[in-house]
Amino acid sequence: MSSDHYFSATPASADERRTITVELNGQKYQVQTASGTFSPTGLDKGTAVLLEHVPAPRGTVLDIGCGWGPIAMTAALQNPDSKVYGVEINERSIDLARLNAQALGLENLSISDPAGIEDDLQFDTIWSNPPIRIGKDALHELLLKWLPRLAPGGEAWMVVQKNLGSDSLQKWLVGQLPTDWSITRETSSKGFRILKVTRPN
Repeated sequence: MSSDHYFSATPASADERRTITVELNGQKYQVQTASGTFSPTGLDKGTAVLLEHVPAPRGTVLDIGCGWGPIAMTAALQNPDSKVYGVEINERSIDLARLNAQALGLENLSISDPAGIEDDLQFDTIWSNPPIRIGKDALHELLLKWLPRLAPGGEAWMVVQKNLGSDSLQKWLVGQLPTDWSITRETSSKGFRILKVTRPN
């Protein structure tokens, strides 16, 4: 595993920043990205599929693996009265997401590493394009850290590429989460599945 993967805490490559234009919540914005982060050249296909199909977030929101911030920023733009948290381990991504949130004036968006989120905080909405390429064990550990923190009645929406194991991940979640939780495949688009996890009230 290269030390320069986007899921490294400290990328080894030079921090070469670039300004790109992306469309978030129906408007175009200029944001900063950099090498050593996920999808530095623009909105990746999975994220675009997720944002196209999920309903507007409600309540307290979490983006698992926020990268430079497109999912978390969209949630904050769509629901300015909501508190949105983006969690990330890549230090360069954290810095970029904070800068981008500040540039867009998103005072309701907080970006941090996992230690920066209170242990007792629950989330009404979770959105994520989870880092599948970190490996199955690490991915499972990541999801079991955050999905159980759905509040009663909460919903998690995740986009996973079909050929990277979306169906097997759905089956695994069914076996891991409480039996009264719902794990469904909501839609398929452009080679991606959107999985929905619902915690009952």
